[in-house]
Amino acid sequence: MKTRRTLLAGLLALGGCSSAAQTFGSAPALATRTSSLEDLLGLPAPRQKLYVGVFAFLDQSGQHKPNAAFADYSFAVTQGATSILINALHDTGAGSWFHVLERNRLPDLLQERQIIRANRIEFAAPSGQPLPPLGPLLNAGIVLEGGIIGYDSNLITGGLGANYLGIGASVQYQKDTVSIYLRAVSVLSGEILTSVTAEKTIYSVSLDASIFKFVGFNQLLQAEGGFSTNEPVNLCVKQAIELGVYATIMEGALKGYWGFANEDKQKQLLDDYRTTRGGLVPAPIAAAAKTS
Repeated sequence: MKTRRTLLAGLLALGGCSSAAQTFGSAPALATRTSSLEDLLGLPAPRQKLYVGVFAFLDQSGQHKPNAAFADYSFAVTQGATSILINALHDTGAGSWFHVLERNRLPDLLQERQIIRANRIEFAAPSGQPLPPLGPLLNAGIVLEGGIIGYDSNLITGGLGANYLGIGASVQYQKDTVSIYLRAVSVLSGEILTSVTAEKTIYSVSLDASIFKFVGFNQLLQAEGGFSTNEPVNLCVKQAIELGVYATIMEGALKGYWGFANEDKQKQLLDDYRTTRGGLVPAPIAAAAKTS
């Protein structure tokens, strides 16, 4: 009888867990605003807004997800880096830096314009007059090229553990790196104006704890628990691209290809950039830039 009651209690507990699992979830939310995106949003206005186009910014690493147990043919990094770059350009300086022109899906745009052109030729306005011709597309002065050129996994792996009288814990960690290259090319001359590289380290940590101990003559206590945390690869690629856009603006300003409308703000940002050139670019201190 006692065994039946125990079994019934176990089934009810499993049923409760199943119900909880069915109701578990979270509300949708907008994407996380990273510190690198805050740097781009806080950039002061330029002397002149630039017309830029991005045809493709692809995964050139050729890497698949690392897996020691079986062959995994999923890609290690996102295949949507072009969209990430376009979004970063659109957000730079809160939209004040670039006119971002559609070039990634240009055939779709041209096909839609053909439909409009055909309609204007075939049909007339309500007044009977022919409809005006379709205006020209804007052309870009700068094309941004490059891609994700590296994904290095297991650069550093390790762990640490200890056990005393049947009670123990262990931790394991892993370090990966994703790298991007970004260059700005003049449409007029074909000259490469700037070329920058950016990297983002990806950390993964796993923590486990266990108990294996006799609490009585014939009673054994055994319990295990643990958790792991992994930086999202897509978010790391996004941060590397945003940092690449920031560095591209600074490199172009240093060479005189473009600049900021406020000379004092430009000097402050470029001095800050020079001190950390070749490393992590610090936040431009958007509040100070706005008030200076």
